[in-house]
Amino acid sequence: MGTASSMLTQYDIEEVQQHCNHLFSQQEIVCLYQRFCQLDRNAKGFISSDEFLSIPEFVMNPISQRLVKMVDGLNFKDFVAFLSAFSTKASAHQKIELIFKVYDSDHNGKVSFKDILEVLKDLSGSFMSDEQREEVLSQVLKEAGYSKDCYLTLDDFNKVLGQSGVKMDVEVPID
Repeated sequence: MGTASSMLTQYDIEEVQQHCNHLFSQQEIVCLYQRFCQLDRNAKGFISSDEFLSIPEFVMNPISQRLVKMVDGLNFKDFVAFLSAFSTKASAHQKIELIFKVYDSDHNGKVSFKDILEVLKDLSGSFMSDEQREEVLSQVLKEAGYSKDCYLTLDDFNKVLGQSGVKMDVEVPID
């Protein structure tokens, strides 16, 4: 795919489609490529965390700093693969896997009470005290059959969230 300023070939589009499990149409991939090129201001072939933070909607997200760690330095193919979890065609499992990665910030395959508490703090900000967050989280875990001392795996996330009908869809605007 060369540099970000080069054009996509049909082969490139098909390769990206395969990389993202065909969750985006060819037209959507072309539109995503145009957006990628806009974000890749220096045409270096990847998007830096600073470039991601130039997206107002991204910066406004309370967990943007966690997401930046996941997306910093992505090339176009990996950029589309990351976004594929937000596709309307993505499975609940794919969406839950991304959510799990947000919580599993140390990438050890386990999410602790502390990990969840940190995300909850990002999401709730100053609206809740640390004690309120701990109390709420302890109660939610208890109701789901977990204790404060256990670690949650991706399978646990699937078990708990898979029944809730996870909604995190973003449609790619087609020009």
